[in-house]
Amino acid sequence: MRYFIGIDISKFKHTAAVIDQDGVVHIEPFDFDNDIIGFNSFFTSVSSFIQDDFIIGMEDTGHYADNLQKFLLSKNLKVAMFNPLATNHIRLAFNLAKNDRLDSLTIASALAMPRLYRIIEDEHFTYHEIRELSRYHQSLSKTMNRYKNRLQKFIDIAFPEFNKLFDTKYSKTYLKILKDFQSAQNIANTNIRTLRKALLSKGRCVSITAEELKSAARDSIGHSHIALDLEIQQTVEMIEKIDSNLNIVDKKIEEFSLQLNSPILAIPGISHISAMSILSELGDFTQYESAKKIIKLSGTNPYIYESGTYSMPRTRLEKKGSKYLRCTLYNIIQTVINNNPVFKDYYDRKISQGKSHRCAQGHCVRKLLRVIYHILTTGCEFDPSLLR
Repeated sequence: MRYFIGIDISKFKHTAAVIDQDGVVHIEPFDFDNDIIGFNSFFTSVSSFIQDDFIIGMEDTGHYADNLQKFLLSKNLKVAMFNPLATNHIRLAFNLAKNDRLDSLTIASALAMPRLYRIIEDEHFTYHEIRELSRYHQSLSKTMNRYKNRLQKFIDIAFPEFNKLFDTKYSKTYLKILKDFQSAQNIANTNIRTLRKALLSKGRCVSITAEELKSAARDSIGHSHIALDLEIQQTVEMIEKIDSNLNIVDKKIEEFSLQLNSPILAIPGISHISAMSILSELGDFTQYESAKKIIKLSGTNPYIYESGTYSMPRTRLEKKGSKYLRCTLYNIIQTVINNNPVFKDYYDRKISQGKSHRCAQGHCVRKLLRVIYHILTTGCEFDPSLLR
């Protein structure tokens, strides 16, 4: 006899139920707390069913299940994860109500369909840790961009000519001047020696001189006030802090990347950061039957709408699956195109067919995923000559 143990996950408590292969309910839905006492209570309740053929399933709904998964794997139990969309389709198909008790039975029933779930092992948490770091990297990068955009708004008011004076935005000297003096008005009123010291970078002067900076400040149309000065100073401090945090996170991601030494790093345009983001979001490649599966997971496949003789000529991307994976792929695809003639030819061909820039990039993203799938499933090295 085979037993299916379904668990509906929530923040403070979980709900479990046990059925067999014939759909007979052996344990009605019961609650247990999201703590060690609750976990042990659950293990005791189902212990008589895990001596035989069994599987425990739950939805992949975020971090609330992490500790329970680790507990179950420490007991050498077979654990499966569902995409919540799969169980939701089952619920809708059978017109089932939505509540924790019924959901545990729905999940248990879905375990009879192996195509709907994936088995997780201890390796899952290695990818999970990398995924958390990669997502944190993306979060910090987005926050950094928000603060940089805010800083540019303040500069447009306080010293509109400031960016023209520097070859590179956000260099250490660039940020130091803004943090120390904030506005054209303050720079114009600062003595030249103080400005010369501020412009020293590791004992060397930058491209702009103190005299040029002071002259530009005197002629600036910008204006300032106490509130704006404070906003500029603190925004620069936030940018510096986020940049420091990003460096720490990126070094840790690179350490993981060097340990895994994935062959996809050989693809021009893929860095340690992007490689770890892609691999951690996709997880165990043995669970994918074809490249189409990972394209669907990334949400980069075009939405198809057909009815009778009608077929919609232009459609958007499905945008289901991992938004983090999709973000990474679109962030790197232009670099991949620029650094690989085969991808460049493919991109140009799509443009010549009337595709927009973004649509042509989408085709290249899907081609890149097919290449990654082939490399990781066959174990072969990246060879650009084989792409033609």
